[in-house]
Amino acid sequence: MTQGIHLIGGGWDPAAAVTLYGPFLAQAGVNPRIACLVIDEGDGHAEFARWSEVMTAVTPCRPSPVLVPIGSTLDPAQMEGADALLVCGGLTPAYAAALDPVRDELTEWLGDRPYCGFSAGACVAADVALTGGWSLDGRPLIPEDSGEDLDEVALARGLGLVPFLVDVHTAQWGTLPRLIAAVGRAGTTGVAIDENTVLSVLDGVVSVAGLGHVHHVAPSSVATSSVATSSVATSSDVGPMAVTIRRLVAGDTFPLVGAATH
Repeated sequence: MTQGIHLIGGGWDPAAAVTLYGPFLAQAGVNPRIACLVIDEGDGHAEFARWSEVMTAVTPCRPSPVLVPIGSTLDPAQMEGADALLVCGGLTPAYAAALDPVRDELTEWLGDRPYCGFSAGACVAADVALTGGWSLDGRPLIPEDSGEDLDEVALARGLGLVPFLVDVHTAQWGTLPRLIAAVGRAGTTGVAIDENTVLSVLDGVVSVAGLGHVHHVAPSSVATSSVATSSVATSSDVGPMAVTIRRLVAGDTFPLVGAATH
């Protein structure tokens, strides 16, 4: 397993930066070199600069751009010499497509290095990546603008760093119904992360920090064994499957069940 996995739901609030990036950077070592993977749609250097500025304001570190032109595949050699990996945000389907062909090489490279995923980078960390979509069987679920240029809810192979589905920008983009639908379709658990909020995995424990909520969604048959918190649970029907939803805030934790390994 990586030393730590940190999944950020998006957001740029300076007040949250230390909480979101501090643990990841601390695990990377002293003045670490951080490989920052950006899908380059023509503005890759400008996009990289946004994350570079945030991280260097948190602690001394050396962000390094790893730009992958959209439609291309990551070359893991681009990360040579880095102490940790940040997979940045953008179109989630493009990130999934760029990483899938080198999944095994990338996870081997990670070894005990920490991983941070921001927005799209959080989604593709999952074993099964929720890559987007705004409708299910032709019926709207969320605003079309939140669909990541996809119509139907779509799943793809992810990196396998965490065993649950991940959705992001939850409160801001209204994506919780999409995650519920994806959980019903995949028959697995999932988390929906608000902006300026991070879900971290370390030593078999999943913890929440930041300014927003994380919603944990599980088929009702596994909900009680997957999450151990005092949060209130509600039930919803997704086709033939009932799910349990638990709202988590900073300080809440639950055990990692079915963890993927390299």
